[in-house]
Amino acid sequence: MIKLPRSLEQLINEFAKLPGIGPKSAQRLAFYLLKKDSVDLESFAQAVGNLKVGVMFCSRCHTMSETDPCNVCTDPHRDQTLICLVEDPMDAIAIDKTGQFKGVFHILGGVLNPMDGIGPEKLNIESLRKRITDQNVSELIIATNPSLEGETTAMHLAKQFQSLGIKITRIARGLPMGGDLEYADEITLSRAMEGRREY
Repeated sequence: MIKLPRSLEQLINEFAKLPGIGPKSAQRLAFYLLKKDSVDLESFAQAVGNLKVGVMFCSRCHTMSETDPCNVCTDPHRDQTLICLVEDPMDAIAIDKTGQFKGVFHILGGVLNPMDGIGPEKLNIESLRKRITDQNVSELIIATNPSLEGETTAMHLAKQFQSLGIKITRIARGLPMGGDLEYADEITLSRAMEGRREY
């Protein structure tokens, strides 16, 4: 039986800890790096090593940034009275890439999940409340994922902030482009009907 060198085995194990990377993918990544020259490997190792040094979290919106506050929170062309609430920084990036949203974001840091011990106190809810009052926010767009936890969190937050006298909206849900109606679940179809608009 062929035994892999310990350093290679260790690297495979570390890659396998990453989300979405199984044992075979971890092995492929490790062998790919093994074939690279020393300069490329040093560059890769330096990028991983600098990850925690070059990344901080914005004290206003809690997104990843190189500065505090981040470039979105300080952008004078952004509407500070319009906040889009998302679960994590990747959701904000996805919405921002559309080029359609001109407001600012607030990263919740997850969703309510009592089974995993995540209650309101573990999410960035109080800092959101402060932003709403300090920035004279006119609308809060809740853009949590369409999971059970995401929907529960959205309902909880809508109830929490109703008394602040701001407009609270939920992003529309519907069918993905290229999706077939016959394969869509009932919730997706009902959301698609609710989110319909006039041509």
